[in-house]
Amino acid sequence: MRTLIVDDERLARQELKKLLSQYDNLDIIGEAANGEEAAEKINAEKPDLVFLDIQMPGKSGFDLLEDLDHIPYVIFVTAYDEYAIKAFEVNALDYLLKPVENHRLEEALKKVEHRLSEDRSHAEESTSTNEDVLNLDNQIFLKDGDKCWFVSLSDVRLFESEGNYVRVYFKDKKPLILKSLNNLEKRLDPSVFFRTNRKFIVNLRWVESVETWFNGGLQLELKDGTKVEVSRRQAAKFKDVMSL
Repeated sequence: MRTLIVDDERLARQELKKLLSQYDNLDIIGEAANGEEAAEKINAEKPDLVFLDIQMPGKSGFDLLEDLDHIPYVIFVTAYDEYAIKAFEVNALDYLLKPVENHRLEEALKKVEHRLSEDRSHAEESTSTNEDVLNLDNQIFLKDGDKCWFVSLSDVRLFESEGNYVRVYFKDKKPLILKSLNNLEKRLDPSVFFRTNRKFIVNLRWVESVETWFNGGLQLELKDGTKVEVSRRQAAKFKDVMSL
């Protein structure tokens, strides 16, 4: 796994690098001392894994992830136990407390290696050739206030436009992110995520049933019971995508 270390403390980077040297499956491709430098290196090098400090001068680790369109697997490294627990809940890939203990590092790396192996296998099966398109195998980072989540797009059933924001529905969560539905639509795989009308994009894998609706439109019922209208303009396209 191609790995980047991000921490504003040089000694902390050196100590982590020393601990990681015992793992033959890791290739340390670089270091960054702040969020701006990290963003440049992540975009240029596209590492598989990033060890990321949370509290850094200027841009925090959370701010960095929020600015990235595509994020690698992330293991947070922090000296603040209570802060990490509050921020992550249960959706973060993993986090380590400073000073990093060997057994926790090994556990975290096994988790990442397993996930990476699964995702690479799925990617080989994918027929998509556009690296910029986000499909069901992709993981995204969401931040709403002080709450943060790592979410697989396969778990997202619905996107709802609220002005310049989009509400993301997954599990029992529905955070609000600063992004327009139009821009989001450009990034999503159209064979899986369908724009039903001006307000919604649905995950087609979550569609439970379809029925005719007013003025030539359709109404979808999702597996969680949510009902979404497909406009007349989009109904023909929906039927074509779903081969109805």
